Formats: sequence, C-alpha cells, structure tokens
Amino acid sequence: GAPAGGDAGGAEAAGATWGVTAVGADVSARTGAGTVVAVLDTGIDATHAAFAGVTLVEEDFSGSGTGDRQGHGTHCAGTVLGRDVDGTRIGVARGVTSALIGKVLGDDGGGESDMLFRGMQWAVQQGAQVISMSLGFDFPGLVKQLTGQGWPVELATSSALEAYRANLRVFDALMQLFRGQAAFGGGTVVVAAAGNESKRRVDPAFEIGVSIPAAAEGVISTGALGQSPAGLTIAPFSNTFPQVAAPGVGVVSAKAGGGLVSLNGTSMATPHVAGVTALWWEEIMASPLPPMATVVVSRLLATADLSALAPDVDVADRGVGLVRSP
Repeated sequence: GAPAGGDAGGAEAAGATWGVTAVGADVSARTGAGTVVAVLDTGIDATHAAFAGVTLVEEDFSGSGTGDRQGHGTHCAGTVLGRDVDGTRIGVARGVTSALIGKVLGDDGGGESDMLFRGMQWAVQQGAQVISMSLGFDFPGLVKQLTGQGWPVELATSSALEAYRANLRVFDALMQLFRGQAAFGGGTVVVAAAGNESKRRVDPAFEIGVSIPAAAEGVISTGALGQSPAGLTIAPFSNTFPQVAAPGVGVVSAKAGGGLVSLNGTSMATPHVAGVTALWWEEIMASPLPPMATVVVSRLLATADLSALAPDVDVADRGVGLVRSP
C-alpha cells in the first residue's frame, strides 16, 4: 500500500479552507461531538496545535513506532478533526474529542496489507464509528515495477492480480464481519481513497478504476475534486467509479512539525468524507432514527450534492456527488 497523494503547495489565507466550506461544515450545527473517529495512516504529530485538547489513542502496526515522520497522516487527521491553526479552520469535525490513530504505513509511506488488516480490526474493537483510510493498492504501479525488473508482462500482471485478489478477499471478509458486528454497537462506516493512478492530462480516457480497499464491498470510495471557474471538477489523477467525491486539490491542513501545508490527492478528499460522516453520526444519534452505520451511510449518500459541480463532470468520476454536512 502507499499513501494516496501529496504534492505540496502554499497555504491559503485565514478563514475556513475551501474544502471545509465546500462540504458545508462551516454552516453545520454539528461538530462531530461524541463520535469516535479512527484515522489509519502514517501516524500523527500529536504535539501539533491542530490536536490540542484531543485525546489521541495511538497504536503502531507498522513496526516503526508511533508518531508521524512522513506528514501524510497528520495532514489527513487535521482535515477530519483538526482545531483551527493560526486563524484557519482546517477540520470538518472539530468537535471530535477523542480519535483512534492507527499507524498502518511506515515512515517511508509504504506498508504491508497485514498492518492495515490489524489496524482496521483494532479500530472497530475500540468502537470506531468512522474509519478514514487514505491509502490504496496501486495495481498498475506493481505491474510496472515488476516489468521494470525484467518480468514478462503476463507474469507481472498475474502476480499483481494474485496479490490484488488475496487482498480484496480479506477486505470483503472484514467488511462482512464489521456489518455483522453492527448489531452489537451500531457499526462502523469505512471511508477510503479511490486512488491517484489516472492521468487525464495525458489522455482524457486514461482513467484507472477505484483501487482497493476503496473497491471492497461496503467501503465508501472517495474521488477528488478541484476548483475551476465553471464549478468543481474531477482531479486529473482521481480514479474513476468512486461512490462519492470531496475536495482533494489544494487542501490546506496540518503539517507535521507545525503550521499548515497544501496537498493534493484522493488522500485529501477521504478525510473530508470521514469528517462529514462524523457530523452525520452526531446528527443521527440526536434524532429518533436508529444510530446505525447503515442509516448514516444512507443519509450521506442521499444528501450528496451536484449543484457545485461543473456541468460536464462525468457521472462515473464523481459518483453520487459532493458530500454535504447535515
């Protein structure tokens, strides 16, 4: 696995980030208070001002110790639940008071599938209502890597497919297990990045399908949107066939070591969806509806919005649309 994104750029002026505004978190009465959120990534910079006052339960599955020496996990966690930094609002669900931080990617940003499988099970056992996973299995990348090592294309493809198939089976089984456990605790909504392997700038038809774990049964797969004069458009790198879309270009959030940084990727879109999911959990827990993951997902999908999108965005690229806060 590898983190799904990360080109750096400049930070933006004070106020709320465009992503927080786009999903309507800035005008929502909900803050995520009382919800339990898990971020499975490269760890977190627990000393960052964005997480002041938040109880962080850190667990390392990577073998490289807790803490974030890569920066990816800190940025993603900041978008889910970060407090304001230097007058800029970066967090979608900044009322979340405790977060589960599973380090499932090493300091180089890579990881073994087993790390993620254990991290997912840990998060559910700890009562996570939302799991945010900005990572993916780069199938085309593995084929390219093996052929680069001199493997025949057929053999490289077969080997990558075997690994993909084995991973998908476990993800599907885990998701089935989580659905079964929902009867005892309300369940867990799992959100994952669609992946960044598409290259629409090379050719508009150069679109790669959603990677795993996003493609696993029951996972909310997330595509990345960017701003344009005509409205929000799909990012050129964002894989096709996601379920929902969210801001993933020029996303300003917490930088490991302090301050803010702007990054691009379906990695950056995923925590927007996880944050909005936390807001929906809070909304539903305060309502007469059953506090179940299935109810939360149905609201999340039913309220996704197309009005902010540019008119020519392909349905296959954006799913049901931009997620919106209650």
